[in-house]
Amino acid sequence: MVTEQGIVHYEVLGRGEPVILLHGWLGSWGYWLETMRELSQSYRVYALDFWGFGESDRRRESFKVQDFIFLVIDFIDRLGIQEASLVGHSMGGTVALSVALNKPEKVKKVGVVGSPIEGKSLSLLLKMAAVPQLAFLAWNSPWFFRTMLKAMAPRTTRPWQEWYEMLLKDLSRITLASFFQSINSLYQTDLKPYIAQVKTPVFGIYGLRDNIVDPGQAKLVEKIPGAKVELLPHCGHFPMLDDPPGFNRLIFTNLKGGKDGGT
Repeated sequence: MVTEQGIVHYEVLGRGEPVILLHGWLGSWGYWLETMRELSQSYRVYALDFWGFGESDRRRESFKVQDFIFLVIDFIDRLGIQEASLVGHSMGGTVALSVALNKPEKVKKVGVVGSPIEGKSLSLLLKMAAVPQLAFLAWNSPWFFRTMLKAMAPRTTRPWQEWYEMLLKDLSRITLASFFQSINSLYQTDLKPYIAQVKTPVFGIYGLRDNIVDPGQAKLVEKIPGAKVELLPHCGHFPMLDDPPGFNRLIFTNLKGGKDGGT
């Protein structure tokens, strides 16, 4: 999709009510491939890449959470979608919830998966990446940075080799600006003061073994009026990789209700 802001890459599968899937920091639409295939049996499923990630435009000056919020709103408008459900992983969930706060009439339902409601709930490693000097050091020491990521991979997700290979591929397509600005703005984001204002039905999915975002963020999601939260004791930050069938079943079950949350 060509816009005044740049080229937005997205993939689409299926027919039916629209569902838009949003990836997390350092990720891309590819994390959603199995979920897209599952949901496409009943929905028209879109998965897009944020500015500076995957195959979307990197020739920009700004890659902040606010830019991604505007991107999703513009994406919905340009496709002529009246109302869509948004499901976001990690940073993508923070964006999805923010879109619902800004444009509730455009959002049927929101799903947050391992998402920070408060940016300060990020792990120490991600907090360090939000510091300009440390982000620059990591970016300019790729061997050390990749070695550190590989060391933490087995504690991050069960299919850690698959995740590490996906991560390296996605890292090769981002810039220092998109790397730093996105995580820095996410760290500074705090939706806690606004959760009582959320009018859109919300569901949350959090892995209790998450070492990237504090799974205690699920308690904040529970404070959203009418929100439903699933805690997965066997999953970490990437439940779509740790337990694809179970995760996709949860997504489908939570999406199938109407705007009032019923089935």
